Order: sequence, then C-alpha cells, then structure tokens
Amino acid sequence: MSDVKELCEKTGSAAPVRLKGEIENRFDDALAKAGLHPLTAEGVSVFQVNMGSVCNQACRHCHVSAGPDRVEAMSESVADECLSLIEANRFAVVDITGGAPEMNPSFRRFVSMAAVSGSHVKTRTNLTVLLGEGFEDLPSFLADNKVEIVASLPYYLKEIVDRQRGAGVFERSIEAIKRLNAAGYGVDGSGLELNLVYNPCGAYLPPGQRSIEADFRRELAKRHGVVFTGLFTITNMPVGRFKDFLESSGNLTRYMDRLIGLFNPDAARNVMCRTTVSVGYDGSLYDCDFNQMMGLKCGFGAPDHISRFDVSALGKRRIVTGEHCFGCTAGPGSSCTGAVA
Repeated sequence: MSDVKELCEKTGSAAPVRLKGEIENRFDDALAKAGLHPLTAEGVSVFQVNMGSVCNQACRHCHVSAGPDRVEAMSESVADECLSLIEANRFAVVDITGGAPEMNPSFRRFVSMAAVSGSHVKTRTNLTVLLGEGFEDLPSFLADNKVEIVASLPYYLKEIVDRQRGAGVFERSIEAIKRLNAAGYGVDGSGLELNLVYNPCGAYLPPGQRSIEADFRRELAKRHGVVFTGLFTITNMPVGRFKDFLESSGNLTRYMDRLIGLFNPDAARNVMCRTTVSVGYDGSLYDCDFNQMMGLKCGFGAPDHISRFDVSALGKRRIVTGEHCFGCTAGPGSSCTGAVA
C-alpha cells in the first residue's frame, strides 16, 4: 500500500490508485496466500444474460432482490446485441437468468435464436412462473428448443419452501415440475435436462451436494412422483435481499466469518467468473451475476459494455473481487452449476 500512497503524492491524485497485485480486501489477501492473486479469467465459455429483475416472487434469499415491483428489464435492442455476439462467438454455453427471465417480452425470441447458434442454452426458472397466464406452453416450447432448465426448489418439504418463498409456492412448484416431466424434462433417455437448485433457508452453508441430491430424489419421487436430472447446491451470497436479512437478524458478521474460515483454494481456482461474462439488462458487463447485483462492472481496463465487447480482452481480464466472493469459495465452493471442488 505504500507504493499507492507514493504514487498519489507524486501525481497529486486524491483518489486511491489501484495497482496490479494490490491487496484490496480480505478475499484478495486469501487469494494471495494461496498464490492466486490477482484472479484472472481463463477464456469466455459461458455467456450469461440477465434479462431483468422483474419476477412473480420476492424470495427472502434472492441476491437479485427481484420481485413484482421491479421494473428493470432488458430491452429488445440490447437483446439483439447479445444475440449478435452469441452468433459471432459461438459460446459453449448461453445461460439465461433474471428475475424471472420468462417474463421479459424478448424471452422466447431470445431462446429460439440462441438455440440455433450452436451454443448449449440453459434458462433459470423459479418454477411457479410456468403456471401463470400466457406461460402454460413454456415447457413444450423449451423442450422443442432443447433448452436445459435450472429450477430453484429450496427444499423437498412444503413448510420450509413456503417459509422462504411464500405461501403456496411449494405446491405450485411441484405442479410445474410435473408439467416439465410431462414434456420429457428430467426423464431418462429424453435428453432434456431438469436440474434443481438447493439454497439453505437461513444463514447456513449447504450440505454435500451428492448427499442432498439423493435425499431430494428419494423424497420427491416418493411424495410427489416427480423426477429430475441433477441437483445443484448454491451457497446464499451475502448480496441483495439475503444480505439485508443477515443484517436485520444480526447474523452478517457471523456468516461472513464462517465463509472466510472455510476458504478453499481449490474452489477459488475453479470459480465460475474465470470462464464467464455476465451481461446486465442494460448491456453492462460483469465478471459474475453477484458482481452485477453490486454494480461492480468488469474493471482493470477490460470492456464493461457489450458495445465494446472484445472476447480476447475479456478472456484474459483481471477479475473484480470483494469480500462477498468468499461465498463462492467456502468449502466445496459454489457456482451457478453447484459445487466446484
């Protein structure tokens, strides 16, 4: 840090100057001790598109703070720019998220055009939106386009899900899974992937992914006769509405200490931001969806908007980090596709 002070004095700059290799926070310090600082990208294989914060639910663990009262939505013109980049770059994966991305007017066109690009397309859903008026045919539409579905279902018991997501959400989620199963999703041999997402219901870390998946598979089949392809465990990030919950319940410091104490260098080596670029509803570029929710755009000279998209520069950029990143590196790690180590 003395180098920073000296440079500020020489240049007369009042603002801190970030130097390559500078330790900015406790996460950077942990990376440095593991020989991983600064954290850099290793290409761009996942093009993640956040279509906005509009949602039919307002879940207490939501890092996006999405809900029915939000108005942020990707415009048709920004969606077109994203589609042009998908066609030009043939990313291995196009990952569509929100809010409830299905509620964006451009969603169906975006899915169908991305699906013919050669990229593997996946979309994230809260399940209950599939029962809404005008969305009933989405299971068949997504099946026709061979889209992988990643569906949030916090637990296999009604009282726990409803406590976290609202009364009646569990029963509607099960009905949505039944409709997806009827369209072939999660059924052996169909080729249609239905992956569920488990989030803890409080200030806890998820259990082992393999063991909780076995519990989900057994209990959902026995109680409701539904099937799925796999299950991802995702650590609740200290961002957005979940951070608000931690603060109001007096658990933020304890939760952060828990994440920091479980820092895993192997998980840090495999964090999703190293191969992902996340696009915000307004076309801004981020290292991940969590940075997006914190307003931390791609930095250190990397392009920060799709109008300046450069896959080569983004593929070797330095990642913008913060202490929330401990959420992705605790224990077996956490990413949009579950545990990473």
